[in-house]
Amino acid sequence: MKTQLLHFIHTLALYDYLLFGGILFFFFLFLILAVLFHHKLTLAISLILSAFLLLLGAPLGGYLLLHKYVYKHTITLTTVQDLEFTEALLLKGDINNTSNQSFKECTIYFGVSKTSSIKILNDKVYPYLPFHRQTLSIKQPIKPNDSETFKLLIEPFSYPKKFSVTAWGVCR
Repeated sequence: MKTQLLHFIHTLALYDYLLFGGILFFFFLFLILAVLFHHKLTLAISLILSAFLLLLGAPLGGYLLLHKYVYKHTITLTTVQDLEFTEALLLKGDINNTSNQSFKECTIYFGVSKTSSIKILNDKVYPYLPFHRQTLSIKQPIKPNDSETFKLLIEPFSYPKKFSVTAWGVCR
C-alpha cells in the first residue's frame, strides 16, 4: 500500500497539483464563507456540506477527467495468441498518443477474463473480474500523434476455454 501511494505521488504532473490545490482553495473558501454567513443558518450549512462534498468527490472525479482529456491515448491489440507448445499468452499491440501532450511513460494494464454465451456478462461483469492480470511499463517518450508498439508474454498461462483480453493504460 505504501509503495503504491508513493508511486502515485511520484507520477503526479503539474496539472494534478493545480487540480488538488484548486480543490483545497475552494474547500477553505467555502468554509470561510460559511463562518462569515453564520447568521444565515441554511446558507452556512449548505456551504459546509458543499465544501465537504467537494473535498470528497472532486479529487477522484477531477483526476479521472483530467487524465481522460489531457492524456488521451488509444490502445490497440493486434495479436492475442495462445501459444501451443508453451503455457503462455502472446500479446502484441500499439499505444497511440492522441493528445497534445508528450508522454514520458505509459503503464498498460492487461486483464484476461473468461467469456460466456450471455452477452451482458461479457460486457459488464467479466472484464472487471479478470482471472489473470499483468502490467507493462513503457519508458520511452511518446510524442503527440505518434505510437509505440509493445509485446508482452504472459506465462504461465493455461486456460482451455474461450477468454478475452482487456487492455487499458495510464500515461503521464
